Amino acid sequence: MNAADRFRAAVESRDLGALEDLFTPDVRLYSPVKFTPFEGRPMVLGLFGVLLRTFEDFRYVGRYDGSAETSADGSVAPSEILLFRATVNGKAIHGIDLVHYAEDGRIKEFTVMVRPQSAVHALGEAVVAGLVADGLAPAPVPATSTP
Repeated sequence: MNAADRFRAAVESRDLGALEDLFTPDVRLYSPVKFTPFEGRPMVLGLFGVLLRTFEDFRYVGRYDGSAETSADGSVAPSEILLFRATVNGKAIHGIDLVHYAEDGRIKEFTVMVRPQSAVHALGEAVVAGLVADGLAPAPVPATSTP
């Protein structure tokens, strides 16, 4: 079983421990709810822990293989697109995971895209709450109103 198949199996079975060896130490994850990437294996694993708890009925429904330019350095890497469906807080999500592999087969870059906008919003709220609960991000500062 190659890294792509092991990744898919780990996510579908919600096995966070099986993901650790699949990421390079300097892995970057680009999220639909945050402009800057999540960087490094500990942070990306922490985010996956939140995601595995947040997504309801997560399943991959398709796969495309090829190669693509990475965001980090513009190099071309073996890549695949995994199409998925899930639910978050009652909102149906359609999405893709764009996965770039290092020469050793581990994941070096990961980009998540989801639709529709209402699902992006629900996912963002759930992920922030999970990251705060796990101590991986500070609590958001509430907006103040001015009289």
